[in-house]
Amino acid sequence: MKQVYETILAAIGGTPIVHLNRVAAHVASPIYVKCEFLNPGGSIKDRVGLAMVEAAEREGKIQPGGTIIEATSGNTGMGLAVAAAVKGYRALFVMPDKMSEEKIRSLRAFGATVVVTPTAVAPEDPRSYYSVAKRLAEETPNSFYANQYANAANPRAHYEHTAPELWAQMDGEIDVFVAGMGTGGTISGCGRFLKERKPGITVVGVDPEGSMYYDFVKRGEIVEPHTYRIEGIGEDFFPTTMDFSVLDEIVRVADKESFLMTRRLLTEEGLFAGISSGAAVVGAIRYAESLPEPRTLLVVLPDSGNRYLSKVYDDNWMREVGFLETPRCRVGNLLGTAVPGAAIITAHRGETIAGVVGKMREHGISQLPVLHEGKLVGMIGESDLVRPLLDGDVRPDGVIDPLVNRAFTSVSVSDPVDRLPEIFQCGHAAVVLEHGTLRGIITQIDLISYLSQQESRGQAPMAAPARRENGRVTVGV
Repeated sequence: MKQVYETILAAIGGTPIVHLNRVAAHVASPIYVKCEFLNPGGSIKDRVGLAMVEAAEREGKIQPGGTIIEATSGNTGMGLAVAAAVKGYRALFVMPDKMSEEKIRSLRAFGATVVVTPTAVAPEDPRSYYSVAKRLAEETPNSFYANQYANAANPRAHYEHTAPELWAQMDGEIDVFVAGMGTGGTISGCGRFLKERKPGITVVGVDPEGSMYYDFVKRGEIVEPHTYRIEGIGEDFFPTTMDFSVLDEIVRVADKESFLMTRRLLTEEGLFAGISSGAAVVGAIRYAESLPEPRTLLVVLPDSGNRYLSKVYDDNWMREVGFLETPRCRVGNLLGTAVPGAAIITAHRGETIAGVVGKMREHGISQLPVLHEGKLVGMIGESDLVRPLLDGDVRPDGVIDPLVNRAFTSVSVSDPVDRLPEIFQCGHAAVVLEHGTLRGIITQIDLISYLSQQESRGQAPMAAPARRENGRVTVGV
């Protein structure tokens, strides 16, 4: 059956909900995420932008050919820009200078005018992006100042659309709703709807260190805000669109852990989301860890990762701000392109000596890890076999069990390769385990081969960090 939309605005909403499988594997509570970054303009603010423009049209606040003006961290601007492009309005946005270059360029790509203002000034300062946007609205004829921080259409969009949508998708099976706290539109609108449907639901807000919300909610204190690097959530004043009455709990998150979680959402879950999404997941996991029994959590992922390629997804930028360690060569590097979970040649208790020797000959290896019921119990190598066979103490059809060498040393993929020489000096191979799973065996010749390859490429062998790429451990990230 033919299914088409009249304009791209009709494609706003209907975003999927996905279960987190790896980053939250250690908590008993299932955590689901609503992928709002899949909206046409790349964020949940598509819903708000359209709602504010349509409300302004109904109320006669903007006329054909008018100008939409907004103070924005980028996403609301993009939502308004999409609506403006379809409806034929001009757009002018004011942004603080901490926002990513991608956000500024995206808005300008729509033909919008973008004015950048200082971040580290008070909201009432005439240089702040709030003040500048308000002044420009007063000076521009036939303009509409959207003002998401005081526009009732902001939380109403989530009460009327976002919350009913996710409630239906989850079939009402939500115990905890988690969202970042910025203008308050998402958490206020969704929180009110969900509490009307299920009074026992818990609404949890996530707030970055440096924002005013946490101390106010926890202790009723109004503290001096300070700058932080997370974009899109947190505030240095209290918007009227924030309804604190729907909030049951608040979790504070730090810049570094939020940025690192954003990267993990991509590399471990395939979710190309933005920094506020990483922050929301950090907050959700922290809350889930505190629960005495499992509950079902739903977390909003507000925007797309393509807004932050020059920041969270740029290794050099991450190192410059101290969010990534200076790279060192790790054991994982020596595993080369071995795919996690790929077959490793092993022996098992009860196997015959002849069978094990045949494996060594077939695969050109001198030793094998020995498993019993899936667990590593030792190693069997040429040196363990040759003397007993020569002395006649064992026969080829005998089992390897009495010959298994239990003197082995295990390492993890994240251990520095500096550990390996002392292991080799003891005559052991290094058994690589990851979360109890056998990943491989590293011998002295493996280390020598790796270092010589790095040297021949002109690379510093002890400074090549490890990364996972497409499920493989590779060198150079």
